[in-house]
Amino acid sequence: MALTDDKRKYYQGILDNTRHEIEEIDVEIEEELAKVKDRLAELQNSKKAAKQMYAAACVRLGVPNDLEEEGEEGES
Repeated sequence: MALTDDKRKYYQGILDNTRHEIEEIDVEIEEELAKVKDRLAELQNSKKAAKQMYAAACVRLGVPNDLEEEGEEGES
């Protein structure tokens, strides 16, 4: 069954609009992923700084650094 010109235009409009909507969603996904990656980097830097402070406190107190072993296992 062949489509009339009106129906063909109708369905072509749906294709075009939906493709545009998908492209917009893809852009939004990429933007959100970039935000998450930036936040993860911030958290990792904060954790690294906190671990350095913890290690220094352990040295000053003369106690073993119990996080040192945990960090080595987690980073392997």
